[in-house]
Amino acid sequence: MSLLKKCIAECIGTFVLVFFGCGTAVAVKCSGVSPDAAYLMTALAFGLVIVAMAYSIGNISGCHINPAVSLAMLVSKKMTAKEFWAYVGSQFVGGIVGGLFLTMFFDKNTGLGTNGVYADNIWATLLIEIILTFVFIIAILGVTSKISNGSVAGIVIGLTLVLVHIFGIYFTGTSVNPARSFGPAIFAGGAAFANVWIFIIAPLVGAVLAALVYKYMADGQEEETADEEAPKAAAPVRSSAPRRSNKKKRR
Repeated sequence: MSLLKKCIAECIGTFVLVFFGCGTAVAVKCSGVSPDAAYLMTALAFGLVIVAMAYSIGNISGCHINPAVSLAMLVSKKMTAKEFWAYVGSQFVGGIVGGLFLTMFFDKNTGLGTNGVYADNIWATLLIEIILTFVFIIAILGVTSKISNGSVAGIVIGLTLVLVHIFGIYFTGTSVNPARSFGPAIFAGGAAFANVWIFIIAPLVGAVLAALVYKYMADGQEEETADEEAPKAAAPVRSSAPRRSNKKKRR
């Protein structure tokens, strides 16, 4: 698979994540203040996008659709530096296009599903996002470490994203993804754009920590490796049944 095709897949996947995830948050008026139906619907929207994309573009690019995931794969030596920068560029383009499309349907005063600083405390916000990303990334690294998990990887990763959103929406709106935060923020402007650096730095730090910790824990264990052609994060893997021999036994 060519790098260009992988980048197109990453761009489309990130666009879908921003448009449907952030769009749902705006459409259902998720405030993050109370655990109502809108809160849960927003968390589910982000997780379901991951599931949908994992089983549609996963076999093409690995369905990272998140610079933090790509960085973790780079640290884990599952992709090259060239692939990393190409993926990240594509993801940010997808996020920006997703943010642009949101402005076509929602007023920018709605916030467009951007993230916010918790209690005006930058350090607390950084810590929360690092923890959320750490949990998300370590789940990805664990479930994708074996080919036998391929058929359920997308579901596990999607549900993990739902989990971190259920906890994190109250505090920051949950980013764990620099491209998801940057896209809507540049169109929303104001405080959302001024503080977007937090939601770029924190997920990247969380991703590196998760990759290093997982590498340490898994060191010495024999892991199954997926096809080297695409740095897979959530791609379903096909299994093949053993072939039957057509030879007749001699009596």
